[in-house]
Amino acid sequence: MTNILCGEEVNYWMTSRSSADDWIDKTVKLLESFGGLDVDWVYGKQGAQSAYLIQFELLETRYKIIWPVLESKTGNIRAARVQAATLIYHDVKAKCLTARVLGIRAAFFNYLMLPNGQPAYILQAEEVYEMLPKMLVSRIE
Repeated sequence: MTNILCGEEVNYWMTSRSSADDWIDKTVKLLESFGGLDVDWVYGKQGAQSAYLIQFELLETRYKIIWPVLESKTGNIRAARVQAATLIYHDVKAKCLTARVLGIRAAFFNYLMLPNGQPAYILQAEEVYEMLPKMLVSRIE
């Protein structure tokens, strides 16, 4: 049996007076100030599931963040959206700091956009091992 995580069980639940769009705009500005180009975002909903998608480019490499909006036990969609947008902002802010020390690719690797348009985090370990040499060679050449 799968234990489904609800928004009320995660940090930043109803802790902000800002809207979800305000948090996403802060994230976009943060990425742009860090050198991000072509930063675009969208919020999508299908049935009971919804998510934010943010795409951007750093140093000629495309990245894609797909972040789910956790369902609320009480049906508070606004709070769930604000929580997701807040989590995205803090995640990106931490990755920007990490990138200053370890480099952009190391910090944002899980959001690396693969040639098929999917983010790297969906890969199984075997697929990563298979693709890694090709990825490293393309950056060296």
